[in-house]
Amino acid sequence: MADRATALLVCAAACAAIARAPAPRAQTASRAWTIVGGQLADGSGGQLRRADVRIAGARIVAVGRVAPRPDDVVIDAHGLLVAPGFIDIHNHSSGELANDPAAETQVAQGITTVLLGPDGSSPWPIGEYLAERRQHPAAVNAAVMVGHATVRRLVMKDDYKRAARPEEIAEMAALVDRGMREGAVGLSSGLEYEVGGYAETNELVELAKAAARRGGIYMSHIRDEADKAFDAFTEAIAIGERAHIPVQISHIKLGTVGVWHKAAEAIALIDRARARGVDVTADAYPYNAWSSTITVLVPDKRYDYPPSVQKALADVGGAGNVLIVRHAPHPEYEFRTLDAVARDRKTTPVDLFIQIVKDGGAGIVCTSMIDDDIRAFYLKPWVMVASDGGIDARHPRGAGTFPKVLGRYVREQHWITLPEAIRKMTSAPARRLALTGRGRIEKGRVADVVVFDPRAVVDRSTFTDPTALPAGVEKVFVSGELVWDGGKATGSRPGEVIASPSGK
Repeated sequence: MADRATALLVCAAACAAIARAPAPRAQTASRAWTIVGGQLADGSGGQLRRADVRIAGARIVAVGRVAPRPDDVVIDAHGLLVAPGFIDIHNHSSGELANDPAAETQVAQGITTVLLGPDGSSPWPIGEYLAERRQHPAAVNAAVMVGHATVRRLVMKDDYKRAARPEEIAEMAALVDRGMREGAVGLSSGLEYEVGGYAETNELVELAKAAARRGGIYMSHIRDEADKAFDAFTEAIAIGERAHIPVQISHIKLGTVGVWHKAAEAIALIDRARARGVDVTADAYPYNAWSSTITVLVPDKRYDYPPSVQKALADVGGAGNVLIVRHAPHPEYEFRTLDAVARDRKTTPVDLFIQIVKDGGAGIVCTSMIDDDIRAFYLKPWVMVASDGGIDARHPRGAGTFPKVLGRYVREQHWITLPEAIRKMTSAPARRLALTGRGRIEKGRVADVVVFDPRAVVDRSTFTDPTALPAGVEKVFVSGELVWDGGKATGSRPGEVIASPSGK
């Protein structure tokens, strides 16, 4: 999704750790609620237990055996599960929140907080973007990262296809510091993409140091998720070690045939780093197909060189595994594979790829991972659930990630327990972002709460209908206000801006 960088810059111009206490509320809840009779997954990963939950204003005020007060709205949750609202630590809705503040595809999953600006691309200036979000709140809470590619393009303009000079690195670091002071919660990078991919490791270290000085984290779409993934994991760890900053590896995967079945080796590499004190964690989405720009397929960036393109397509199992989901010059290509379009046009997939890039590129979904590796990653306690999607994503993860984990991987396939899945969606990302007020169901916490049916929750989005809403999520509260109720958005927009302490 690095192709959003320029668009986000234009959008934002027009229109440490995260704060320990929430920002002022955009709206004030007008009623109190008592949720009775449900099973509670409190976010800790501990066993489910029967408990009632009372919400008054923006806070959880009682948990356990709770007698509703006379004016409370009582919700009968017998047969349902009550959990903290889900925190999506990798979300691409920066621009879409302005156009679709109800965020239906997000709250329908139980998402209550989104972290924006991943993969190196962020709004800019951060302060203006957050001010806009405060002035026009959405249904979900929002935090934002400073994008490495964003500040790199600001400093280097179109001359980015080279290593940065020391004075340019210093200027970029100053912009990262500015973004952190304005409220960003860390630095994100997208090193597999066109702008960020030309940066040397030292550049990332210096920028990560600027984020670290203000309590931020470093979140990275690493330099290679394919044949050179192990080198890329090592680089991300080294950046964290040298900059003394927590590292979040985005959407951890092994995305080509050459590294399939090597999840155990990747896990061992990261576990060794953690054992020596490097604070490194990761997130993953529950799909064997990724979504990005078509140029990401070719690591050496020789997009018009047939041998490079041929190898790239072979590495992901062939052109039949590459689904075109967005191509403005030829919308008739959309939701068809590169192989199928090439056959219709009586050309080769390689030649079609080259032409698509010449025509401005395309968004694709590429099926190139295997379930055994995905399962191995999810079994690790340091791997969280995240979507890498968003409000208008042309990938089913945008509308289905959290219900898919709960319905497919927990209920049907028994990969992980229900309490552990909830922990990966709530307290784990909250802890990563130092969100002390969210991520658990406890007295005094912010009332971000989801109520769902564990027997029925499931994703319904597909690769040809990526925005289909899930089933089984009954009610979602954000800061004590009901934003999702019985299968539809309520229209309430209580979402808060969650800013770093220096950006309050």
